[in-house]
Amino acid sequence: MDLWYGLFTGVLFGALLQRCEVIRYDRQLGALRLRDMTIVKFMLSTVVVGMIGIYLLFDLGLVKLSVKATVLGGVIPGGLLFGLGWGLVGYCPGTAAGALGEGRLDAFWAILGMFVGAGLYAEAYPALKAGLLIWGDYGKITLPQVLDVNHWPLIAAVTVGALLLFRWFEKKGL
Repeated sequence: MDLWYGLFTGVLFGALLQRCEVIRYDRQLGALRLRDMTIVKFMLSTVVVGMIGIYLLFDLGLVKLSVKATVLGGVIPGGLLFGLGWGLVGYCPGTAAGALGEGRLDAFWAILGMFVGAGLYAEAYPALKAGLLIWGDYGKITLPQVLDVNHWPLIAAVTVGALLLFRWFEKKGL
């Protein structure tokens, strides 16, 4: 049943990507040039909704948190490679799949790049595991744990911050 939930939420997410126009190349380019914040607003909205939903379900005892370890040796180079790939092909992983689903064949190159990158990472993993992937290992932590606060005030602060940022983007025409 979990696979069906994954398929349903994946299709729903893809439909939202398409509906919000974040898989359009001009939106991608506008985000990279900091001239169109549609993608930033979409991603920040999903983060806020996800935070509220996950912590609500957690507090109700319906889910357990499965936190991945914070390892700077993996996060920093991974983020740089992600950004480089996004800048080169004009798609991030979700938008590449959505664009290919719309029939835009240029997204194929982004998806091919993801597969090649995943294969190279898999081959390099044994060497990285003993070196880079242990640097800056902070363990399984969450932001509320780092700040030593309850998660709800932090979620409220992030939500208010996002709304203020959205308002500022709108005033600037972004």
